[in-house]
Amino acid sequence: QVQLRESGGGSVQAGGSLRLSCTASGDAYDKNCMAWFRQASGQEREGVPIASIDRDGSPNYSDFVKGRFTISADDAKNTLYLQMDSLKPDATATYFCATARFWFCRGTSSVDFPSWGQGTQVTVSS
Repeated sequence: QVQLRESGGGSVQAGGSLRLSCTASGDAYDKNCMAWFRQASGQEREGVPIASIDRDGSPNYSDFVKGRFTISADDAKNTLYLQMDSLKPDATATYFCATARFWFCRGTSSVDFPSWGQGTQVTVSS
């Protein structure tokens, strides 16, 4: 199983940027699909990834983050990133990274991912 650890969260004013990182140890085939999920305070973790990256590096985005966030990973997929720009208060949440073996992330949900990090908090003030 993959060991995941997120970092880079913090507090920022609206319009600002943050870059989340997720270090991922473990076998490469367990990291074919890598994704970011979010959980707002008082709510359950969202079932659909806000961003994910396929085995071939192709990114996928939810409508919530499209055009504002950028997902990327290093070649070995040892580190996953989420560049968060033009942040709005509605981005305030805990962000989790997750990995799975399937090659394509599109259409996946949280129940499909066996490996999870502990999360990193992002707070955006107006």
